[in-house]
Amino acid sequence: MILQDNVIKEYLKNVYFITGTPCGGKTTISRELAKRHNLLVYDIDEQFEKHRKMSNPAFQPSMNKVFKDADEFFGRTVEEYKKWLIENTREQLDFVLLDLIRLSQNQIVLCDCHLTVEEAKKITEASRIVFLIKEPSNLVDDYCNRPDHKGFSDFINSTSDTEKAKKMCNATLKSLNEKRCRDIKDSDYYWIERTAKGTIDETAEKVERHFGFIKKYFNMNELEIKRVDKGTDLADKLIDFVENFSWEDVKKHMLEILRSWMFTDWETPFAAIVNGEIAGMATIMRTDYYPMPEIYPWISSIFVTEKYRGYRISEKLIDFANQYAKENGFNKTYIPSEHTGLYEKYGYRYVKDILNYGNGKDRLYVKELKK
Repeated sequence: MILQDNVIKEYLKNVYFITGTPCGGKTTISRELAKRHNLLVYDIDEQFEKHRKMSNPAFQPSMNKVFKDADEFFGRTVEEYKKWLIENTREQLDFVLLDLIRLSQNQIVLCDCHLTVEEAKKITEASRIVFLIKEPSNLVDDYCNRPDHKGFSDFINSTSDTEKAKKMCNATLKSLNEKRCRDIKDSDYYWIERTAKGTIDETAEKVERHFGFIKKYFNMNELEIKRVDKGTDLADKLIDFVENFSWEDVKKHMLEILRSWMFTDWETPFAAIVNGEIAGMATIMRTDYYPMPEIYPWISSIFVTEKYRGYRISEKLIDFANQYAKENGFNKTYIPSEHTGLYEKYGYRYVKDILNYGNGKDRLYVKELKK
């Protein structure tokens, strides 16, 4: 039996996924939020042995693969180990989803798991998932130094050549998670990168806000969205905002546009402002990062700073931009995205896949503007 994505998402609407890469803080933040809000945590690693006993070697061969000792386990090549890890996670996911459907019927569940961006698209909405990531180097030592991972630490230290085993394991995790980190950062999902300066409280607060678990820190009546005009104090503030925001892939290009003020005719940036502080931005442009001059206007560079995420400010920016487009005689607007299930909530519909100038594939969305 194959369940359609919309069916799975509906049955998992009470599940909030905390996922990402090893040592990104998934377990710590899951348990911190559970403590603050009296929620159930479902840790898929803790469920693996139960699921393995329920599995069948014919259908879940990786989950049932047996190793005679640690030397055989860590004696594989990087590609063999990586393939086994990926297949283990994929095979266990069916058990996980059925557990979550059962557990979340009448309560909210926090799921501490290992989802890829593509898997996330199939089972949940962007508002119910956060990716916690860490730069994938020296992950084995970080992992082994945690008291809740003593079993793994004892196992790898039982090898006849522990340093060789750790080197192979580190190489595998780095190879596996470098791409995942890039995919996560390039997606439209909310992600937080773990740094030495970050604290548990700060990270938990960001995730709380994204999930909508806490009351707003400001009244939405305090939110104001403005068109930004050239040479104004607000234009200077917007440049400063972009200089300091975390969207590294867009920062350089956006700063070039703002500093040179490359907006012509009706093109313009917009700023979302809370108590004099810029909380987010968007632009409406004739062209975007796509060789499609016949399609416009594009609503692009939509960004809300981490402090104000979870308040639907991006939706307010898009609505404001669409009203501006109507006032300038347009009857539709376009948004490009890699994400499925986000802009549909704002009234956009998928048109087709498109290629950007970097030969990457994105999805084109359009919204018809009511008269």
